[in-house]
Amino acid sequence: MNEYAIIMAGGVGSRFWPVSRVQKPKQFLDILGLGKSLLQMTFERFARIVDKEHIYIVTNEGYRDQIKEQIPGISDHQILGEPMAKNTAPCIAYACYKIHSKDPDAACVVAPSDHLILNEAAFEDQIRKGLDFVKVGDVMLTLGITPSRPDTGYGYIQHHESPDEFKPVKTFTEKPNLELAEEFLKSGDFLWNAGIFLWRTSIILQAFEDHLSEMAALFREGEDHYFKMSEGEFVDRIYPICSNISIDYGIIEKAENVYVLPSDFGWSDLGTWKSLHEVANKDKDNNVFIGDNIVSQDSENNLIVSSKDKLIVIEGVNDVFVLDTDDALLVCHKDREQEVKSIVNRIKANYKGKYN
Repeated sequence: MNEYAIIMAGGVGSRFWPVSRVQKPKQFLDILGLGKSLLQMTFERFARIVDKEHIYIVTNEGYRDQIKEQIPGISDHQILGEPMAKNTAPCIAYACYKIHSKDPDAACVVAPSDHLILNEAAFEDQIRKGLDFVKVGDVMLTLGITPSRPDTGYGYIQHHESPDEFKPVKTFTEKPNLELAEEFLKSGDFLWNAGIFLWRTSIILQAFEDHLSEMAALFREGEDHYFKMSEGEFVDRIYPICSNISIDYGIIEKAENVYVLPSDFGWSDLGTWKSLHEVANKDKDNNVFIGDNIVSQDSENNLIVSSKDKLIVIEGVNDVFVLDTDDALLVCHKDREQEVKSIVNRIKANYKGKYN
């Protein structure tokens, strides 16, 4: 009964533009064509591990109604509305200080809302192992994914050699170049950083006190407000003065009691259209088609996403992503899709939010 899950669902998914928009970002979309949004899949995944009433979703306050619509029966106090985006450290502090105020013995898992897990059983097994591990030690745990390729889009975790299943973390590296990623893969002691964390709330709160003391002091003041009518007003007051920093930079990379559990459960962070192409079902020509009325001829390695009845035809086209919505069309070579975020920033500036 002391186990909790915290789902981070506040991002806008700009790399999935034009399908993902500010008003309805990718976590609320059926991006895989499976009949469920990524958020719904994440919630159901954790509901098999912890009590549904112990699942908290941290999100932008403006998405509260969408969460209620997609997760029927969720209570207001399980939705933690942020008045503005402030990166993952304030998001996690809010959830953990709130849960700890109610249950000082809480152990929790923290995870993004928009990742893909292909092997659900293996994932559940690793989370249960992780919860058991953090309950008995003054440690913070992260899940590391066994890398299958020298990917430059992921962060890496290096661990110390150890015969134990849970390994002490040695270093963190953010998105290396290809040459360095290839060296990481050869070494055998580097894992992809999945951004999934487990700890007892008492341990992470102490880490905030040690490494982000100003932020800790702000959320500590909330003890008289959490689970009360005044909670929203309190959060609105302190968020603007919280530092904008990730949990990785703020705490995890500085702490000495961090462990990693090497894992392999068919994980993808679904951070880009390319990552979706890698995991989605493909035809004989390695094409991925999401939507109806798509015709291909002599074309390979493409991703076509259509959200309406328009007929889309590609002929003699290779390695291209085509994303079609009611008001925008993106055509991009797959090796250039990392540029989508910068394109979105240009569109914001030039069109004054019309296509955000």
